[in-house]
Amino acid sequence: MCVNNKEGKFLASTSKNKSASKKKPNLKAVSNSASNPTLEEMKKLYREMLLIRRFEEKAGQLYGMGLIGGFCHLYIGQEAVVTGINSVQETQDSVITTYRDHAHMLACGMEARGIMAELTGREGGYSRGKGGSMHMFSKEKLFFGGHGIVGASTSIGTGLGFSHKYREDNGVCIAYMGDGSANQGQVAECYNMAALWKLPVLYVIENNKYGMGTSTARHAAGQLYARGAGYGIPGEQVDGMDVFAVQAAARQALDYVRSGNGPYILEVMTYRYRGHSMSDPANYRTKDEVEERKGNDPIAKLKSMMADQDVSEDDIKSIDKEIKAIVKDSAEFSQESPELPPEELWTDVLVEVE
Repeated sequence: MCVNNKEGKFLASTSKNKSASKKKPNLKAVSNSASNPTLEEMKKLYREMLLIRRFEEKAGQLYGMGLIGGFCHLYIGQEAVVTGINSVQETQDSVITTYRDHAHMLACGMEARGIMAELTGREGGYSRGKGGSMHMFSKEKLFFGGHGIVGASTSIGTGLGFSHKYREDNGVCIAYMGDGSANQGQVAECYNMAALWKLPVLYVIENNKYGMGTSTARHAAGQLYARGAGYGIPGEQVDGMDVFAVQAAARQALDYVRSGNGPYILEVMTYRYRGHSMSDPANYRTKDEVEERKGNDPIAKLKSMMADQDVSEDDIKSIDKEIKAIVKDSAEFSQESPELPPEELWTDVLVEVE
């Protein structure tokens, strides 16, 4: 009865406040703009992006060696997106994403060891080796998984937003999707529901220019960030190859959502250097195109900025060495961790009901 009463109260209050929801504050009025980043903040962001880059490179190597099976979607080139957004999240915020998910786990603080062990199907993995690349999560870190069904992260993320509002925990769900996912019908349904109920959801569209092998010019009409306009949802497009641009836009968006104004759409323009997955030769684009994009690499840009700010070469090398050790350890652990015995095939299939 308590649940029904609370839910009824919640739905009634959202209906009652419909007229108030039409008046939206100026986005700049709720922006919590930070000052220029300190050297320590620069080094932290550099470390986070480098960890993602080196982890993904190692995952690609292990896949090539036959130690990782199934699908494996790498995030190389897109590191500034999740790093910038995660840097301005709060501890009560939840995260959900698509199948290109290793970076989001690392950004949330999940251990490289557990992620890599899951990729190799070992017991030390986050899902004990049963989920693989696309199906691991951490309740402790409020990371609710990567999802192989296109658009599913948006639908479940909207539900997580409902949970934050229902619990009144001041949390926001950051729901990631790709440019291909943005065309899903369920995304439009989620926008409608989130707008009606003013759910605290930040919808992040990671636009890496290709929905699998199809360019956005061929599969997506109009501007993806503007697709919420019909529902009264504000949106913004930001340079996803600049971690500070992402950080600033995410800070403003999260301030807006956390202030009780409902959802927000952030389209982050980025680029993946590898194919859609490890099995994709990426013949739909030229080598020249990829090399040109690499000239705008987010990690290299930040490294150059740090050098300009007199961060010593020794400091940078120290970070590189630390990351190299973490990734090496994760690869070794992922091969030393035991495989599950055959009888484990029958566990975790059904939930026992007393």
